[in-house]
Amino acid sequence: MAKQTVDVMVEGGKATAAPPLGPALGPLGVNIGQVVAEINKKTGEFKGMQVPVKVTVDTSTKEFSIAIGTPPTSALIKKEAKIETASGRPNTEKVADLRIEQIIKIAKMKEDKLTGKTFKEKVKEIIGTCNSMGILVEKLPGVEAIKAVDAGKFDKQIKEQRTELSAEELQKLEEEKNALLADLTKKKEAEKTRAQEIVTSMAGKEKKEIRGKLKEAKVSIALINELVPEDAPAAAAPGAKK
Repeated sequence: MAKQTVDVMVEGGKATAAPPLGPALGPLGVNIGQVVAEINKKTGEFKGMQVPVKVTVDTSTKEFSIAIGTPPTSALIKKEAKIETASGRPNTEKVADLRIEQIIKIAKMKEDKLTGKTFKEKVKEIIGTCNSMGILVEKLPGVEAIKAVDAGKFDKQIKEQRTELSAEELQKLEEEKNALLADLTKKKEAEKTRAQEIVTSMAGKEKKEIRGKLKEAKVSIALINELVPEDAPAAAAPGAKK
């Protein structure tokens, strides 16, 4: 039996016969509609995320099988936290808070891809990723949350691999996220006001000097570029040596 495989990334629950899937399957003679329907059935829970899919086709019988991978850990975390982007400054700006049950849920989904020898170690890997994204765990920064795991604070939940949260807990998480985002917005507005004051006080000075002062004041590079854009490199004169 000759078998061929097609590896693609599709949006959860939204695979279609359009590229890249359709053109890759067409030459194999398989029923593309059936393949698409099966993929969407299996990836529905990953709505809004890119999911790796492997379609294996027996070219003699036209039978097929579908293996679904899991989205990147960061994508699963963003889904649980209900945010679109991670923090640009994770050490100082927090954008969401997750419960240990949500961390356990992600660890179970990514279990085969994680390097930890025990499930507890795999939970800590997920928390580490949260830390790099500016996401708290049980209201703690990632480093502190990992210490809490090591101290046994969440042993019961981890041992039972508990993943469910009540509607009340989910509502509370949403309120905490909104409070974090409101605080972050307030901090960014204060930072912008402070940066604009620096720029105004240095009117007439060279951009390089102004940018240096803003960096000293720990203004984000994104805001510096917005307020004092760097000059574009000068174009080389015609015939000049490169």
